[in-house]
Amino acid sequence: MSTQPVHKRRVVSGMRPTGQLHLGNYHGALVNWLDLQARHECFFFVADWHALTTGYEDTAAFKANCREVVIDWLGAGLDPAACTIFVQSRVPEHAELHLILSMVTPVSWLERVPTYKDQMEQLKDKDLSTYGFLGYPLLQSADILMYRPQYVPVGEDQVAHVEITREIARRFNKVCGREPDSVARVEGAVKRLGAADAAQYADLRRQYQEHGNTEALARARALVEAGSGLSAEDRERLLGDLAGGGRTILPEPEALLTRSPKVPGLDGRKMSKSYDNTIRLREDPASVERKLKAMQTDPARVRRSDPGDPEKCPVWDLHKIYSSQDTQAWVQKGCRSAGIGCLECKKPLIDSVLAELAPIRERARAYEADPGRVAEILDAGCKRARAAARETMQDVRAAVGLDY
Repeated sequence: MSTQPVHKRRVVSGMRPTGQLHLGNYHGALVNWLDLQARHECFFFVADWHALTTGYEDTAAFKANCREVVIDWLGAGLDPAACTIFVQSRVPEHAELHLILSMVTPVSWLERVPTYKDQMEQLKDKDLSTYGFLGYPLLQSADILMYRPQYVPVGEDQVAHVEITREIARRFNKVCGREPDSVARVEGAVKRLGAADAAQYADLRRQYQEHGNTEALARARALVEAGSGLSAEDRERLLGDLAGGGRTILPEPEALLTRSPKVPGLDGRKMSKSYDNTIRLREDPASVERKLKAMQTDPARVRRSDPGDPEKCPVWDLHKIYSSQDTQAWVQKGCRSAGIGCLECKKPLIDSVLAELAPIRERARAYEADPGRVAEILDAGCKRARAAARETMQDVRAAVGLDY
C-alpha cells in the first residue's frame, strides 16, 4: 500500500477576520504562533469563509477586516519569510476538499460537535439554521487536512475540532483509499467471526463510525482479538476496518496543546469584541492607560481601606500574565492587607502592557502606511498555499476517481 506522508514539521492554524485584534487574541493565539514559526513550517490563514457562517447577512467590512487582521499579525511579529500567511477564500481548493469530504461525512458527526449547540444557544439573534453553519467543522477539517500537517495548535476547549478532523480523515481514507477487493476481504473475515459475533461486530462498528462511541470501538476490538476462527491477517484486516484502514491520502493531524492564559476583559468577563471590553493591539497609549485605570476590581474593595482578594479581581489575571513573581507577591500582600490601593496595584501592570504594545504598534504603523506591501505578502502567501493545496487535491481527485 502506498502512503502519503504527513509533513512532520508542518503546522496549520487560522483566525476569522473580525477587524483589529486585542490582547485576548494576542495571548490566546499569536504568542504561540510566534514561537511555532521559529520551529515549524507554518501556514496561517485568514478564515474569511468561516466568517460567512455566522455573518453572511453583512459582509461589507470583510475586506477591511481581513487587512486589519493581517497588519496585526505582522505587527505582532509574524514573519512572512518564516511562515505562509494567506487568505482562505483565495485558495479555492479548500472549498473543493470541503465538498468532497461532505460526501463521506455523516451528518450526526457534525451535530455532535460541542461548539455547534453552544453557538446556536449563544447567537440566538442570528438565523443559523443553515447548511453552512452545520458544516463549518467540516470546512475547518478541510482547511487542516489540505496541508497534511503533523500539528494543529489548539487550546483544551478546541481539541474536539481536531478529533473530528482525525475521524473525517480516517473515514475518507477508508472509503476512498481502500484496495479494490478490500470490501470482499473484510466481509469474508466478518463471516469467520460466526453469525452472532458478526452481527455484534457490525452493530459496534456502526455505533463507533456513525456516533463516535469509543466504548463501542473498544468492545469491537476486543471481539476481534478474541475471534478464534480468525487468522492473523483477518484480525489485522478487521482492526483496520474499524479504524478506517486503507491507503492514507489524508494523514491524521495531532492536536498540539498550547498555552492559553485567561485574558479578562475590562469588565471581568472574557475579553471579546462582542462585549466591548477589549484593549486593541494598536490602541493609543493614552486610551490603554485610561481603560486599565477604570478596569473592574474586587467588588469588596469599596473603600481604599477595605482589604481585597486578588483571586476575585480580574486585574490579578493580567498580573499573572505581565508581572514578575516579586510584583505578584507585592500585589497579593498589599491587596489582602489594604496596604495598596487599586490604582497603585494597576500602575506596574499599565507600564508592562504599554511596553509590550509599543513595538507591535510601531511595526504595524509601517504596514498601515504601505498597503501595497501587505498585498504583496498575501499574494506570495496565497501562491505558496495554493501550490501545497494542489498537491493534496491531485491525490484526493485520483482517490475519488475525478482525475480526468
